Amino acid sequence: GGTACVVTGQPFDTAKVKMQTFPSMYKGLVDCFVKTYKQVGFRGFYKGTTPALVANVAENSVLFMCYGFCQQIVRRIVGVDRKTKLSDLQNAAAGSFASAFAALVLCPTELVKCRLQAMHEMQLSGKIIQGHNTVWSVVKGVIQKDGPLGFYRGLLSTLLREVPGYFFFFGGYELSRTFFASGRSKDELGPIPLLLSGGFGGSCLWIAVYPVDCVKSRIQVLSMAGKQAGFMGTFVTVVRTEGVLALYSGLTPTMIRAFVANGALFLAYEYSRKLMMKQIDSY
Repeated sequence: GGTACVVTGQPFDTAKVKMQTFPSMYKGLVDCFVKTYKQVGFRGFYKGTTPALVANVAENSVLFMCYGFCQQIVRRIVGVDRKTKLSDLQNAAAGSFASAFAALVLCPTELVKCRLQAMHEMQLSGKIIQGHNTVWSVVKGVIQKDGPLGFYRGLLSTLLREVPGYFFFFGGYELSRTFFASGRSKDELGPIPLLLSGGFGGSCLWIAVYPVDCVKSRIQVLSMAGKQAGFMGTFVTVVRTEGVLALYSGLTPTMIRAFVANGALFLAYEYSRKLMMKQIDSY
């Protein structure tokens, strides 16, 4: 599921990070795409793909594993049998709990990804003299400068994004599946309803928490150039110097990516889960 998400959405994610951290350099999505292609070539759209793959595979593995555990916790809290179907709201709460665990594996890999994606802009703006162009060079740079804890820059922002965001993510997904099922079992849904449900869930997530993600990207990228303020300090600085709309820079590529990538994520997740369950049942 995580792999499907990255393969379909990486170019839009790259544009999002570039526009979030350096909004004054780009007039919009098309301008960002054109400039990136002229400056770095097609490979520029896939900068940070390796850490993005690691991040998404790790995050979604932990997320969906913990989602199952958290569903059982929610069942205990509300006092129902372990096989009882949860409501869409209860599933949303379980997804929100699960995201806190996923954030711990996501933050380090996402920091490396964001830095690789915005490396060219950091050099253009003069914030750094020479950029690191490989995953290993970025990792080595973080360890040398800040030590292992340096990978957790932006952890608070990540948690502030993930916990409420995944409430809307799983809530939107389950609500949409309920709509398409129309009284039937959700497990009987075909690929198109699953794609649309995943896309709807992803859109709900990003609409709800986009400004938080913008602050997170700035903290993780700009901390390359020296000490960076925390969440509230960065948030206030952006609003004061650039205005509230700066917190929504890159929203267009994010919403396109959210629908396409999360539709692919849930489609791959549901079908791979069914395949694995058949294998287990056959034993």
